[in-house]
Amino acid sequence: MSKKQILLINDMAGYGKVATAAMLPILSYFGHPTYNLPTALVSNTLDYGKFNILDTTEYIKGVFPVWKQLGFSFNAIATGFIVSELQADIVSRYCQEQAAKGTTIFVDPIMGDEGKLYNGVTPTTIKSMREMLSVAHLCYPNYTEACYLTGREYDPDGVSADVARSLVDHLRKIGSKSVLITSIPVDGQPSVVGYNHMSEEYFTLPYTEIPVHFPGTGDMFSAILIGHLLNDEPLKESTRKAMDGVWKLIDLNKDNEDKNRGIPLENFLNIL
Repeated sequence: MSKKQILLINDMAGYGKVATAAMLPILSYFGHPTYNLPTALVSNTLDYGKFNILDTTEYIKGVFPVWKQLGFSFNAIATGFIVSELQADIVSRYCQEQAAKGTTIFVDPIMGDEGKLYNGVTPTTIKSMREMLSVAHLCYPNYTEACYLTGREYDPDGVSADVARSLVDHLRKIGSKSVLITSIPVDGQPSVVGYNHMSEEYFTLPYTEIPVHFPGTGDMFSAILIGHLLNDEPLKESTRKAMDGVWKLIDLNKDNEDKNRGIPLENFLNIL
């Protein structure tokens, strides 16, 4: 099977397995040639409470013209954390250009969790992420991010199946062809809900929560999901495999002393 080339446009943490540092080992393990463009350099995972971030927008401005001259292209692009409206504009225009040439665009609109936005995320960030969704073949916000993107109110108790479907449809209206919403309680059951535009199918996949928190599990979900999709597996089955993979990774590491650094992936890639 010929492997597909993927570009990760996401932040890079110096200390901790999150974002690019979490996705690159997984996609490489799947055998896909994986490249990266950092949207920001981050000293460590934000869970430590103190961190330093360098916005790389100026660097990105200089990269795309060089890549264009060299004729670089990718089968897929996965975008994650976007630092500013300007960066979102530059990245989304590049994604649009590449999509017109047949590149598949995956968008993880990283903004918050558990009903709250992450440190430094502003209303401008939300607007930027909507722009990214407009060029997406598949987006996969968590429940919190889906609420902010669609202007809906977050309910810690979750939603009914009808409301979940309505959220999915609102994300499709923003522009994403296929949609997943992760970490959403549906009728009291933690689930991932989705819509596959290829088969015009809605689906709900329940899971059992493990009550520990690791940063980067969303990025790991994203990488496993994309790894299977790039192997031409269907969205619903790929989503289930990504959910099961993340569950196993959390379960095997739930007793780790320092959870803020994320899961030491290199020791566990064989389970994927």
